[in-house]
Order: sequence, then structure tokens, then C-alpha cells
Amino acid sequence: MQYIFLYAVFAYPLLYILPAYVANGAPVLFGGGKPLDMGRSIGGKRIFGDHKTVRGAIAMLAGGIIIGLIEYPFFHYMLAVSVLMSIGAIFGDLLGSFAKRRAGMKEGASLPVMDQYGFFIFAVLFSLPLGHLPGAYGYAFIIVLTGILHLLTNMGAHRLRLKKVPW
Repeated sequence: MQYIFLYAVFAYPLLYILPAYVANGAPVLFGGGKPLDMGRSIGGKRIFGDHKTVRGAIAMLAGGIIIGLIEYPFFHYMLAVSVLMSIGAIFGDLLGSFAKRRAGMKEGASLPVMDQYGFFIFAVLFSLPLGHLPGAYGYAFIIVLTGILHLLTNMGAHRLRLKKVPW
């Protein structure tokens, strides 16, 4: 009985959200290149900015799908879930950048909650129609975990000089 609880609250939620986590981190390692907005502006403000790149978006999609392929032999539905989570993570990340540019925030500026959870919220929303969702305790676990991992991975990437800012 304890193993079922541990699986339902910790293991499965982590396996479920892993494609979104990998998608969110992939641009730090594999991004760069041409800006996704091609330098275009709306109302004199960039759409996304230089840090949202074509290669970064492709890295997000590929990273999430690779995790789905790894999980596929054990959970066949995770390949489709990983595709939708990756697309959702991209959408959430871009929406956050778009909102920052509209608010006049500079690239790299912090937008609390959206920076930490934007990718996560949209990854989950995009994957909802496929079901196989964690339970309430599982979601509580990954919400807390996402906040902690966001802080630690960004500080680590900053120390390794992969990011200019530690958030």
C-alpha cells in the first residue's frame, strides 16, 4: 500500500511532467541563433526578443519528444502527452516573453510566477485532453517541485555561465 502511495504521489507525477521539464531546459543548452520573431515589433516593442529563438523552440519540442520516446515502452500514451506538453511549454514560455515585452520589461527581467510556472501551466493544459493525469497530491508535489527546480537549475545555469541572470 505504501508503494502505491509513493508511486501515485511522487513517481508518476514526476514521470508525467518530465517532458515539460526537459522541454523547458533544452533551450539553455541548445538554443541560440535567429530570433523566433525575426526582429519584428508590435507597437514599437519586440514580439518576443532575441532570447526566444527558432533553435530554442526546436530544442524544446525535440527534448520533450525524446523523453516521450524513452517513456513510450512503459506508458504508450506518454508519446502523445509529451508532444502536447512540449508544445504547451513553448506556448507558455513565449506568452511570458510576449507579456514582458508588452509591459516594457527588458530581456532577462524577472516576471514572478510566469517565469517559474508559465511553461508548466500550459504544458499541463495542452495535455489535459489526453487524460492519464496525476491526482491532486501528485499535482501538489510537482507544483512545489517545479518552484524548487526552477530556482536551483537557473542558479546552476547562471554559475555555469549558460544564463546571464540567475532566474
